[in-house]
Amino acid sequence: MIASEAMLKPSLQGEVEANVEIKAPATKLFQLLAVTPQDVSKATPDNVQGCRVQGGEMGRVGTLITWNYVLDGKPQVGTERIEEVDPKKNMIKMRMIEGDLMKEFKSFVITMQVTPKQGGSGGVAKLNMAYEKIDENVTGPENILQMGVKMFKDMDEMLLSME
Repeated sequence: MIASEAMLKPSLQGEVEANVEIKAPATKLFQLLAVTPQDVSKATPDNVQGCRVQGGEMGRVGTLITWNYVLDGKPQVGTERIEEVDPKKNMIKMRMIEGDLMKEFKSFVITMQVTPKQGGSGGVAKLNMAYEKIDENVTGPENILQMGVKMFKDMDEMLLSME
């Protein structure tokens, strides 16, 4: 293979990211994601039907969480392992370890961080997805990113309605 052919070959690894402006306090959105994810389905029932902690304790590294969700109109299941939690930065990082996504991706890591707005309420929720596809026929996870953006907006609305 010559060098130019190698550069034309599509990469199997990638990253997608979105920032969502929120009105609810950043710490409350982080708590919902990291400590009480079972309440996510209350905020965004069209996207998430439920989740259960399989092993460990919420908000702790190593904990396994199984999600029931809908992607592109199809029911899906996925189990994530918490890899990193930083309450000071309102950040949680989870790796998908089994489920429907793993049919198309060798690796799928989701990082969510909520940054408070300086001098006011609300902030920015950042969603990052780093992945490796099983082959070049798999499309990127832009649909998953869009679902995540919708979930952040729904969670923000729920948190605001509770204040």
